[in-house]
Amino acid sequence: MATHAAGGLKPKHQRLVLLGIALVVLIAAALLAIWALRNQASYFYVPSEIVANPPAPDRGVRLGGMVEKGSLRTESDGVTIAFVVQDGEARVPVRFSGIVPSLFVEGSGVVAEGTLGTDGTFVATNLLAKHDENYVPREMEAMTKAQAKSVVAETQ
Repeated sequence: MATHAAGGLKPKHQRLVLLGIALVVLIAAALLAIWALRNQASYFYVPSEIVANPPAPDRGVRLGGMVEKGSLRTESDGVTIAFVVQDGEARVPVRFSGIVPSLFVEGSGVVAEGTLGTDGTFVATNLLAKHDENYVPREMEAMTKAQAKSVVAETQ
């Protein structure tokens, strides 16, 4: 029979206490990380959701949908564009100042990051153009499939 010093814990109990402390520390670290990042989350909305339940004007969100055909126009400053994002149910006007992605065209998918203004216009700070599965870079449009495969093989 093993003898222990008065007030000492058995090794099995010591491991349980250390495991409990480690678990409490991990939970505390996770809660601290969640609390620190709570305002950094960027929520994703489609036009029908943003019209039905608009976010607070100062809250950064993402708006995703299709660029409505015929809605794209360049403002007089030459840098700002305005267009409408729609999802088949609702439409949201968007304004963006900056460099437009080369894949950004009417009828294509887009994700705009920014805030919803008090007038209902989404003010985008960043545009992410989406392409379909048939996307081909401009440099490779005129190539045959064999030429394209050759170019791809050379870059690997």
